[in-house]
Amino acid sequence: MDIFKDILKFTVVDIIDVILVALLLYYLYRLVKGTVAINIFIGIIIIYGAWRLTDFLNMELLTSIFGGFMKVGIIALIVVFQPEIRKFLLMVGSTNFGRRGKLLKQFNFLKTEDTNDTDVDAIISACNKMSMSKTGALIVFERNNNLDFLSESGDEMNIKVTQPIIESIFFKNSPLHDGAIIVNHNTVKATRVILPVNNEKNIPKRFGLRHRAAIGVSEKTDALALVVSEETGHISYFKDGDFVVYEDTNELNALIRKDLA
Repeated sequence: MDIFKDILKFTVVDIIDVILVALLLYYLYRLVKGTVAINIFIGIIIIYGAWRLTDFLNMELLTSIFGGFMKVGIIALIVVFQPEIRKFLLMVGSTNFGRRGKLLKQFNFLKTEDTNDTDVDAIISACNKMSMSKTGALIVFERNNNLDFLSESGDEMNIKVTQPIIESIFFKNSPLHDGAIIVNHNTVKATRVILPVNNEKNIPKRFGLRHRAAIGVSEKTDALALVVSEETGHISYFKDGDFVVYEDTNELNALIRKDLA
C-alpha cells in the first residue's frame, strides 16, 4: 500500500526529473559505448555494489577498503574518463544553438524535419570518382558540435560543395589535398585540417592514418566522416567512432542524409 501511496504522490516535476535522468544516462551510454570505458564503468558499478553489500553485512574490513576506494573515486573517474568527459563538455559547450534553432532540436530523436542542405549526391559522386582512381580523401561533416577549433589547424575556406570542387581539393598534386576537409551546410569551411588520431581501437592493418583520424573526430565530437582509401579505393563511413556498414553507395547516401537530418 505504501508503494501505491508513493506513486500517487508523483508530480509533473518528478516525471520531468525521471525523464532528464534517463536522457543523461542515455547520452552517457552513447559516450562510452564501444570503448574500453564501458568495461571500466561496469567495473565501478560492481565495486560500488560490493561496497554496499559488505556494508549491509557489517563486514568492516572490506567495507573500509571499498569505502576508501569510493572516496577517491571522483578523482579516479576524472582521470580514467578524461576523453569521455571532454567529449561530453564539448558536446554541451560547443553546440551551435544559434544556427540550429531550438534546444529540443539538438536531440536526434526529437527532430521532425530535415534542415540540412548539404549536397550529399555531389560528395558521394566525387568519392566514387576518387575511389576508381584510388585518390585518398577525408571528408568531415559538421553537425551540432562546432568544429572551429579544428578548422583553425587548416586553411579556412568558404566554398560551395560541388563534385568538381571536392575532386580538385583531393587531387594528388593539389596543395590542399593533405589532411581533411570540413563540410558544413553545403560549404567547405576548411581544408588541410589536422584531426585527432585514435590510437586505442584495433582496426585492420590495411587502414591508415585517415581512418584513425576519422575514428578520432567522430569519437570526440558528433561529426560524421567519409574516407576514401588511397591503397584500396574503398569508401568508409564513420559515426560515433565506429565503422558504419552499408551495402552500396545508394544506402550510404541515405545513411548520411538521415544522420545529417
